[in-house]
Amino acid sequence: MTGFGKGFEKKKQNKNQEKIIHQAFLYHSQGNIKEAFKNYKYCIESGVNDDRIFSNCGLILKTLGDLKQAEKLLRKAVEINPNSHTAYTNLGTILKDLKRFSEAEIYHRKAIEINPNFSLGYTNLGNTLRELKKFQEAEKLLRKAIKLDPKSTIAYANLGDILKSKGRFEEAKILLLKTIELNPKFVKAFYSLSKLPFNSDDISWQKYLLSEEILIKKSEKEQIDIFFARSNVLHKEKKYEESAKNLQIANRLKLKIYPSNINKIINKSNLLLNKSNPEKNINNNKKLPTSIFIVGMPRSGTTLVESIISLNEEVQDLGEINIFEKAYHESIKNHQKFSLTDLYIQKIKKLGIDSRITSNKWLYNYLYVGIIANQITNSRIIHCFRNPLDNILSLTRANFSTGNSYSSSLVDCAKIYMNQEKVMNIYKNRFGSSIYEINYDILVTKTETTIKSLIKWLGWEWDEIYLCPHTNNRAVLTASDVQVRSPINPQSIGGWKNYKDMLKPAILTLSQEDKYKDMVT
Repeated sequence: MTGFGKGFEKKKQNKNQEKIIHQAFLYHSQGNIKEAFKNYKYCIESGVNDDRIFSNCGLILKTLGDLKQAEKLLRKAVEINPNSHTAYTNLGTILKDLKRFSEAEIYHRKAIEINPNFSLGYTNLGNTLRELKKFQEAEKLLRKAIKLDPKSTIAYANLGDILKSKGRFEEAKILLLKTIELNPKFVKAFYSLSKLPFNSDDISWQKYLLSEEILIKKSEKEQIDIFFARSNVLHKEKKYEESAKNLQIANRLKLKIYPSNINKIINKSNLLLNKSNPEKNINNNKKLPTSIFIVGMPRSGTTLVESIISLNEEVQDLGEINIFEKAYHESIKNHQKFSLTDLYIQKIKKLGIDSRITSNKWLYNYLYVGIIANQITNSRIIHCFRNPLDNILSLTRANFSTGNSYSSSLVDCAKIYMNQEKVMNIYKNRFGSSIYEINYDILVTKTETTIKSLIKWLGWEWDEIYLCPHTNNRAVLTASDVQVRSPINPQSIGGWKNYKDMLKPAILTLSQEDKYKDMVT
C-alpha cells in the first residue's frame, strides 16, 4: 500500500506540474507576463527540466533588465536541449544586449544552422551583424528573414533601420510603412519614421501617431517612443509648444524607468582627472598607427566631424565603440605590464581592423583625455562643443537607447555639460598640443576655413572632398544618422529659442556660472 501511495503522489505531482507548465505558457501567450513569470519560476524551483521554461523565463528577465540572470537561464535551456534553435537565438539576443556581439553572433548562427528556415534567427543575426558593422551581410540576412516570413514585422522594421543608417531613406520608409501596415501597434516603426524626411504622402501614419488610440494598452516603454515620435513630427511642423509638451512627457516616463546616471559620470570624471599626469610622457612613433579620438558631449557635432575625417581613405572609423576604457581597465588589472597603446591597438585588431589611422568617437573618452594624451602613442584628440542650450535641447530630443539616462533631466544635462567643459579645459592646459577644438557653430557657418584648419592640424593634404561629408557612404549608427546625410548647414543654431520655456531649468542651472550667462539670454 505504501508503494502504491508514493506512485499515486508522484503522478499527482506530475499532473500538477503539467498544469502549471500549461498555465505558464497560456499566461505568456496572453501577455500576462507577471503570472507567466510566477509560474515559470515555480516550475524551475520545482526541478522541472524543460528548456522552454528556462528560455521563456530568461526572456522575461531580459525585459526586466536582469540580463545576467537571463543569460544563466538561457545557457541552462541550451544545456537541456542542444537542438533548440529558439534557445540559441534567445541567448544570442541577451548577449547582444550585454554588448557581447561576437558571442551573440555565434549563437544566432547556431540557431539557423539547426533550423535553416528560422526567420527570427536570420533577423536576430542580422541585427547583431549590424552592431559589428557587417552591414552588407546584415541586410542580406534580413531580406532572407522576410522571404521566409513575409509577415515578419520585426524583420521589416530592422531592415528599414539599417537602410536608414546607410542613408537610403526612401527604401527605409517603404519598409517601415510596411511594418505598420502589418502591425499598427509596432511602436518602434513610428519612431523610426518620425526621424525621416516627410512628404504629403505621410499623413495617414502621422494622424494615427497623434491619436489617443495608439496609446491604448501600451507599456510605459512603448509610450516613451510614441511621445518622442510625436515630438519629432510636431517639431518638423514647427509646432514647438506642442512638441515640447510631448518631449516633456517622454522624458518624465524615461527618467522614471531609467534614473539619471549623472553621479556616476561626474564621479568618474573627477577620479580620472586626479589620475592624469600633468605632462605628456610619450613620444610619437611613426611605426605605430595614428589613433584619433573625437570627444565631447553627445549631439555636439562629433558624428559630422567623424564623417569629415573618414573621407580620408586611410582612415577607418570605429564609430561609438567603448574599447579604450576596456583596454585601460585591462591595463590596471595587469598592473600595467603591457603598454596601454599596445592593448588598445590589440582591441582594434580584434575587430578585424588593421588600418594606419583610426577614429574613435565613443564620446565619454573625454573622461580619459588626460590618460589618452599621456599614454597613447600617436594620439590625436578632437574636442567638439556647441552652444550649451542647443546641445541640451538636442540631448533631450535624442531618445538614446542606453548609457545617457541623464539626458532625460534638463538640470542634469546642464550639470554634465559644465563638468565636461571644466575637465576638458584642464586637459587642454596640460596637453594643449594633442587636443584640437571644434566649435560646431563655427564649423557650420565658416565651414571651409574650419575644415581646412582641422585637416592642416592632422597633417594631411587638403582635398575638396572634406567639404562634402554628406556624400560619405559609411553607415551611421548614432542619433545623427539622418542629419549627417544633409550638406553642412547652420539650421540648428539657436534652435533652443523655440523651446525656451521648456528649457528654463537648464537655463537657471547654467546661469549660476557667469561664463554661461551671455549664452542663455
